[in-house]
Amino acid sequence: MTQSAFLTHPKITIIGAGGFVFPFRLIGDILSFPALRDATLTLMDVRPEKLGPVAAATRELIAHHGFGATVEETGDRRAALDGADIVIITFQVGGLESYEHDVMIPRKYGIDQAVGDTVGPGGVFRFLRSVGAYDAIIDDALEVCPEATFINYANPMAMATSYLNARGLHAVGLCHSVQGTTRMLARTLDVPYDEVRYRCAGINHQAWVLEFSRGREDLYPQLREAMNARHLRGRGAADLAGDDGDHSEAAEQSNVYEGGNEQVRTTLMNAFGYFETESSHHASEYLPYFRRTPELTESYIPERWDYFEICSAHDDQGDIDTQLQQLKAELAPSVEYGASIINSIVTGVPSVVHGNVPNNGSLITNLPADACVEVPCLVDANGVQPTAVGELPLQLAALNRTNVNVQTLAVQAALTGNLENVYHAVAMDPLTAAQVTLEDARAMTDELLAAHADLLPESLRA
Repeated sequence: MTQSAFLTHPKITIIGAGGFVFPFRLIGDILSFPALRDATLTLMDVRPEKLGPVAAATRELIAHHGFGATVEETGDRRAALDGADIVIITFQVGGLESYEHDVMIPRKYGIDQAVGDTVGPGGVFRFLRSVGAYDAIIDDALEVCPEATFINYANPMAMATSYLNARGLHAVGLCHSVQGTTRMLARTLDVPYDEVRYRCAGINHQAWVLEFSRGREDLYPQLREAMNARHLRGRGAADLAGDDGDHSEAAEQSNVYEGGNEQVRTTLMNAFGYFETESSHHASEYLPYFRRTPELTESYIPERWDYFEICSAHDDQGDIDTQLQQLKAELAPSVEYGASIINSIVTGVPSVVHGNVPNNGSLITNLPADACVEVPCLVDANGVQPTAVGELPLQLAALNRTNVNVQTLAVQAALTGNLENVYHAVAMDPLTAAQVTLEDARAMTDELLAAHADLLPESLRA
């Protein structure tokens, strides 16, 4: 992932710019950096009725602050990519109709996914029905912007980012689990965040806080004490922590990582030694321990949190209007990494982010070479440069590998057209394996293949 020189007047393309909440907040982040205020912002979406309000709000925000940025609004993917320096991917193929299949078909088999968009049956099929869109982007990009840095915000993060890189792009996947969780931990211990030092690594939504300190003081003993005290108080109480599905500053600052009743993550820390970077709701989907029965789930997560229901009820225009007024009043970056990456590439001013990148066998040495791992990355005018972490504690690597298995099998299915790898990926999912027989896992996969047939690559249509 390299950029050969400092950039002036960069072209920043957002594919899926008509999405809910996140794209406009990201535009606000970009414009928060002085070096990016004369950029060309190319907003692309296949849904003009969704793109129009985002483009209009962007122009209004630029005019309000008197910036020189240019806004291009288009449904032409190739034109949007042509000459782009940075490309941001943030879309969901199939919309709510497809998402409903991802969560409701597995529920018939007893597999209750709180989110169902990053791993498990829902994650596998969200990825597979997106492959056609990724292929179209990749084919165009390799011709018209082969050196562009791609920033992927689309879920399933690990599968999508693995595929983009395997097909030849320079892609980094971004989430806000690390910065959200470390801020929550600092608040829990009443330590100013700018005094905290931490080290995190693993895979997306299942990375681990390997070190957490202030200066030379190890904060882990205090962290264990505080989280276990909260854990004991919270059994049977409402869990205030949410999921990472809403990539918005509002969600980040409200209930996503406020600690609440973090029984899942505290239990994991007690069992395996380290705190995990994804909220308890979502973390529970990655493991076989917490969602085997409704009663067991409720004992760990007393207040149900269902991201499909949340997505079904949102108001796009109301969200854009609210954000626009906030960004007119105060234009400041959120905790998302995307704009800071762009600023570092454009200006050469270094930054450190936690990004999802190909492992290549050298970043986390006890995870598979073809895994997509989440590690600290240095960013400057040379692009995104991942740092080598070495070995994870053995038990953490073992937990990660159970989900890497699912991710790499799904990616192989997309790369090779091997339909059996789809069945294998679903059957290997830890939560699925805890709930159903192999026969039922195959039957469920058949239902999902049928439900998504029109959007799947032709080679994967059963």
